[in-house]
Amino acid sequence: MTIRGNCIVAQSGGPTAVINSSACGVVQEALKAEPITGVFAAHNGILGVLNEDIFDLGEEDPEQVEGLKRSPAAAFGSCRYKLKSLEDSRTDYERILEVFRAHHVHYFFYIGGNDSMDTAHKLTILTKEQRYPLVVMGVPKTIDNDLACTDHCPGYGSVAKYNATIAMEAGRDTEALYTHDTATVMEVMGRNAGWIAAATGVAHRTAEDAPHLIYLPEVPFSIEKFVADCKKVYDDLGRVFVVAGEGINDGEGNYVAEQKGQFAKDAFGHIQLGGVAETLKGIIQRQLGTKCRYIKMGTAQRNGIHFASKTDRDEAYLVGQKAVQHAAEGASGLMVTLERKSNNPYVCETALADLQEVANGEKKVPREFINDEGNGVTQAMTDYVTPLMQGEVEIKIAPDGLPEYTRFTRHNLEQKCKRR
Repeated sequence: MTIRGNCIVAQSGGPTAVINSSACGVVQEALKAEPITGVFAAHNGILGVLNEDIFDLGEEDPEQVEGLKRSPAAAFGSCRYKLKSLEDSRTDYERILEVFRAHHVHYFFYIGGNDSMDTAHKLTILTKEQRYPLVVMGVPKTIDNDLACTDHCPGYGSVAKYNATIAMEAGRDTEALYTHDTATVMEVMGRNAGWIAAATGVAHRTAEDAPHLIYLPEVPFSIEKFVADCKKVYDDLGRVFVVAGEGINDGEGNYVAEQKGQFAKDAFGHIQLGGVAETLKGIIQRQLGTKCRYIKMGTAQRNGIHFASKTDRDEAYLVGQKAVQHAAEGASGLMVTLERKSNNPYVCETALADLQEVANGEKKVPREFINDEGNGVTQAMTDYVTPLMQGEVEIKIAPDGLPEYTRFTRHNLEQKCKRR
């Protein structure tokens, strides 16, 4: 039996260049879906539900909704609030249902990564236990490209394109100044999976082109080997350009660079990483006796809509759209996935995966995508990522010459539940 009721869409975790495109796909499809009577957004992810901070997307200008396709970051606001097991966080889960009941919400679309899919899965379990009719659908999002059950994740193609281009351009800078700044280390995101670092290998078209060396968390890192690798490239070219994932480690759980003290872990209990570039810079300067600069991409790499991949943007919109279509047909407890049918020509279709399988899985760069030396990538990796970087997103430019992005007016719903 088809459920009629309102829906809430929320965004979670670190934003991507195209997370708003997924939101646009959800919103535009939900506004015309027969069983969905109202379309709401939770401000700052699941926290918006818990705090009953919800606004009506039906009251927003359709042009602003359409503008989501060319706007970076998370327009609804995101969060890193950790909901644990049903036993440990039961009060929070029951609060979510209380808010849903108060606003007649029977559809929930959560755009996020592993932890978000885990929250959505546990919410599915609770609603069945409480016999509350709620359709829960996950929409994939992560620049790390480490979600299980999907060929790739919306957000990855754009960050791959962005970082590969930066490596290419910064590499030319290192080449131009080879008599002075003869080494550069570029640090990119990637805690346990090196998909982002691996993508920069596309820029290495010839032996001259940066990056000359790439280090991923999947391959145990050795300082001795790193020095030998750098020396070999330096002896050949008179310079060296290195890309390193922030999560490179010795293979025994010890990260090359991790933060210490009060802020050593985030809300999910993950070790906070940072400082790989500085660490490798110091090693190069001490061991090779040459000046080294470093580039730390930080959050800029995940928000670069001005050079995002159109393929990535279109697929991000598609998974949001498909989530609503499947929900309207009665599907629940699932995440929309992307299935690659061929590389050339590139053909990709959507499918569905159980939220529990996604939440408990992690996809790393396969060994056949990494060269035998463990310091670069193979043609298989290039073939994998190249189709995901194709095309450019058309950006609306304001009179001052800068991009113009969406910002909602946020017509908040009246609070009906007791404040937390």
